[in-house]
Amino acid sequence: MCNLYASTRPPQAIVQAADAMVVDPAIGNLQPQEGIYPDYTAPIVRHGDQGRTLAMARWGLPKPAFALKGKKVDSGVTNVRNTDSAHWRRWLGVPHRCLVPWTRFSEPGRTAEGKYEPVWFEMADPDVVPFFAGLCIAQWTSVRKLKEGAVTADFFAFLTTEANAEVGAVHPKAMPVILTTAADIETWLMADWADARHLQKPLADGCLRRLAPD
Repeated sequence: MCNLYASTRPPQAIVQAADAMVVDPAIGNLQPQEGIYPDYTAPIVRHGDQGRTLAMARWGLPKPAFALKGKKVDSGVTNVRNTDSAHWRRWLGVPHRCLVPWTRFSEPGRTAEGKYEPVWFEMADPDVVPFFAGLCIAQWTSVRKLKEGAVTADFFAFLTTEANAEVGAVHPKAMPVILTTAADIETWLMADWADARHLQKPLADGCLRRLAPD
């Protein structure tokens, strides 16, 4: 699963591609994030009181109750696959859908010596501003870290699906659901789930480029 990605485009490019706006001046000065890990705060485009806005949220939706039995910490779920689950169904409606801007994402790979090494992917067309198909919730209270205690914050995750050719060569089980067109963005943010669910599919082969190791 993708548990590391980067978001380095300026806010102006993100809101233009998403037909959104910047309400919080601090987000208008958003700095590039080269490495976003689970529970990091990152930008999303979501529905707000003033319309479609760029906001910040922590990466990882709450875990299902069965996964928290005997646990003191809810570290969150970064990738959502089973949208038939009752746990996720409550957040599949339009109010909870969001866009997660990214410029490159990684999947777990191995070196020749068998050591873990992330393999990075980006859009083959550099002019495309892509988004992950995300879900978000506002003002959820949970304990993410024992030393932090209970916190109330906004959280997000994004959908995954079967891997396409490029990602499947590294991680055949899954890849993020990627939106690249204005039509798909509108469908994801505004359509009934019966229509939006069809976007949970792999990006077409050839649309991603695997980056060479550093």
